[in-house]
Amino acid sequence: MLTLLTFPDHFGEPGSSPFVVKSICLLNMSGQPWQRKLADVRKMPKQKLPVLKVGERLIPDSENIRSYLEEQGAEFDAGLSDSDLAASRAFIRMAEEHLYFHQVADRWLRDDVWAVTRDVIFEAIPKPIRGIISGKIRKKLQAGLYTQGIARFTEAERAERAGRDLQAIKLQLGDKPYLFGNSPTAADASVCPMLSGLVSIPLPTEVSNLVKNDAVLTDYIARMRDALYHIPQ
Repeated sequence: MLTLLTFPDHFGEPGSSPFVVKSICLLNMSGQPWQRKLADVRKMPKQKLPVLKVGERLIPDSENIRSYLEEQGAEFDAGLSDSDLAASRAFIRMAEEHLYFHQVADRWLRDDVWAVTRDVIFEAIPKPIRGIISGKIRKKLQAGLYTQGIARFTEAERAERAGRDLQAIKLQLGDKPYLFGNSPTAADASVCPMLSGLVSIPLPTEVSNLVKNDAVLTDYIARMRDALYHIPQ
């Protein structure tokens, strides 16, 4: 049986990373039996989660997990035209390389949101040293977001930029239940976890409110949750 190594659940999501949620969706779409186990990220290849354990083999990164499942026969994009496949790739990159960083910025840059995030994610660390350890991690992440570029923008500026992505997702959905038709595809497995991750931010932010206040997007998230967010017991 395949084993998905992950972070614990946080903020109502089946994994505290949207890439964990993406992998959960892909595994459920693949039809393969699987189980979830929590893991220490420091001991993982590339020091990242999720990781798929296949026997003694460890497959890090959600995109590598997708490739492995496809090698085993999973067809995440069955029926898509070449044009659809190109659009799917673009939506995946938009979600994972842009919307994702808005989610990270909302959780880690704003002091009020950070206070909640810290006490949930680092709950296992004793309070007397929690602030010191988590503060060092936060500073490193803040520096990374500044280098990446998103931390250079105000929250209002970020909301304007993210709003364009959200509008593109809505236009692609149209009156369809999923991005490319009546069934979820690989693009849905990437896009929806970024949206639901924004909704799960513990305090309102300008970017998260764009998703929370949009019926098209919240209905889409609800459909994906019902269809693919479950973890085998």
